[in-house]
Amino acid sequence: MKLNFPLRLLAAASLAAASFLAQAADLTVAYQTTVDPAKVAQADGAYEKATKTDIAWRKFDNGADIIAAIASGDVQIGYLGSSPLTAAITRKVPVETFLIATQIGAAEALVARDGSGIKTPQDLIGKKIAVPFVSTGHYSLLAALKHWNIDPSKVTVLNLAPPAIIAAWKRGDIDATYVWDPALGVAKENGKVLITSGELAKFGAPTFDAWIVRKDFAEKHPEIVTAFAKVTLDAYADYRKDPKAWLANQSNVDKLVKLSGAKASDIPLLLQGNVYPLAADQVVSLGAPTTKAITDTAAFLKEQGKVEAVLPDYAPYVSAKFITN
Repeated sequence: MKLNFPLRLLAAASLAAASFLAQAADLTVAYQTTVDPAKVAQADGAYEKATKTDIAWRKFDNGADIIAAIASGDVQIGYLGSSPLTAAITRKVPVETFLIATQIGAAEALVARDGSGIKTPQDLIGKKIAVPFVSTGHYSLLAALKHWNIDPSKVTVLNLAPPAIIAAWKRGDIDATYVWDPALGVAKENGKVLITSGELAKFGAPTFDAWIVRKDFAEKHPEIVTAFAKVTLDAYADYRKDPKAWLANQSNVDKLVKLSGAKASDIPLLLQGNVYPLAADQVVSLGAPTTKAITDTAAFLKEQGKVEAVLPDYAPYVSAKFITN
């Protein structure tokens, strides 16, 4: 169908506007549906104000997709778990870990569906367990099976993204899942938690989420990365100063619900189940502790056949230089 003159003008104007908006986004940041205090700052536009940058926020369902986007150059800063982070830097994707976003506790868990016949860990044998591959949930699931002396080949592990897990769970197609919100909240509605990532950490398999940045972007714009880190840490400090008062502010909860998809009633438990390191903790963590955690994770992933080799040194991929007290 041929456009008349006014419609052609309108179409051209729309294309021009779209082009302008694309050019206006100086920074693309990948985020996930995790529950953390800094999502309030994200909702409030605090990152844009502090960095003096137009930010295009892109929601992703898993860390593997974020790594692909960062490797391609489509994303400059991203939020992901320690397992996909380890897999990426083991393959020498040029990134730096500049902030520990959270030490994962109850925000990720293995849940068995009611009616699946799973009462104890040993009942997982022969069952279908869904998890996003190469995620912290995947790492934790394999670590849990190892802790319980269950051969992974004796369970069916399905690679599903969180939205697909929700759909499969509601259909009754899977027996269990190791995942985070909002899929975790859906699973817990008619499921039993077998173990959380916080409990697994006590057995020697800790996981964490981190903010990473492309090295070339960090070299050109260190002030943006520093400001980004400060906004995040200020949000953590505000929450940790008085968690009860923070949660009593309905506006904070509403913003978390909007960006995470979690239920308002689940927010307190999810926040309290994780640790959000402050600036002083970050300076210490973004050194030997994080390097060791990544090295240990790499060794585990190699053992599971998820990476081919372990790098001799992971320190070049971790930096505390963007942290200001």
